[in-house]
Amino acid sequence: MKKILLIATGGTIASKNCGGGLAPAITSEELISYIPEIKEICKVDTIQVLNIDSTNLQPEYWLIIVNAIKENYAKYDGFVISHGTDTMAYTSSALSYLIQDLDKPIIITGSQKPITAEGTDAKKNLVDSFRFVVESDCRGIYVVFDGKAIIGTRARKTRSKSYSAFESINYPYAAYINNNEIVRFTKNEEIDKEVKFFNDIYPSIFLLKLVPGMDPDVLDYIGEKYEGVVIESYGVGGIPFNDRRNFLDKLGTLTSKGKIVVIATQVALEGSDMSVYEVGMKALNNYKVLQAYDMTIEAAVTKLMWILSETKEYDKVKEKFYTKINEDILID
Repeated sequence: MKKILLIATGGTIASKNCGGGLAPAITSEELISYIPEIKEICKVDTIQVLNIDSTNLQPEYWLIIVNAIKENYAKYDGFVISHGTDTMAYTSSALSYLIQDLDKPIIITGSQKPITAEGTDAKKNLVDSFRFVVESDCRGIYVVFDGKAIIGTRARKTRSKSYSAFESINYPYAAYINNNEIVRFTKNEEIDKEVKFFNDIYPSIFLLKLVPGMDPDVLDYIGEKYEGVVIESYGVGGIPFNDRRNFLDKLGTLTSKGKIVVIATQVALEGSDMSVYEVGMKALNNYKVLQAYDMTIEAAVTKLMWILSETKEYDKVKEKFYTKINEDILID
């Protein structure tokens, strides 16, 4: 029987109503006590590294989770992380960059209702996570939620209340989980490398969503405060340049100062392609900008945080950003 470590971080799954709204208050041991059937699936140990609402998650907290996995990596066959849903996709993406070449599975899960609530989805999500983590030939980082396993860099929360809260963006589900039945749709590549843990993160990344009427001067402020910016542009990746709100001039100033700019799209599915329209080609041809293509926003932001902790040289950043990690980007 496989040995699994549950790493608890708080979130709705571990919350109680403390008089001022739901707040994390249930320990890792208590969580396990609500799913006694787990004893038939695997042996479980638990640790509590955080006990926060995931809205309060900070990039530095990812390093706490990484360190907990690193310290226990040799002792366990896999890991399940209980986590709040609001920033779960950021965590699953970040861990995909901070822990690479995994030969074991790391599953992140949570719930839309506390584990103590009537009709909660917490018990199913936890049990599904333990069923998936002990699967033979399962390795890498996944979100397991509502009977679906999603590759960590492809997860996004798309519903705020429904149990089917997460979708896989621009990539197939890794598996469906229905009680004891698991149907796999993706296969893991063979790993012939030693697992790598990274111990640093660079949180100075700004996510800017364009709206009609926005003043391009906002890029001046961003350039003073941040080293990197991900711009959620329109459609397949367009930067407005007509009339007095010309973002291209400010984009040139930003990149000339060595700031790293990634152009993404506000559209959830199918990704960017700045080579289609003039509004994209002007930026692509004249400035040192990257584009997110089919990456999720969460993956693009956290990948930049990981890369800029190692280098801020544009050419090196570009090479690393376009290197596929945990199926985060499909370009050649």
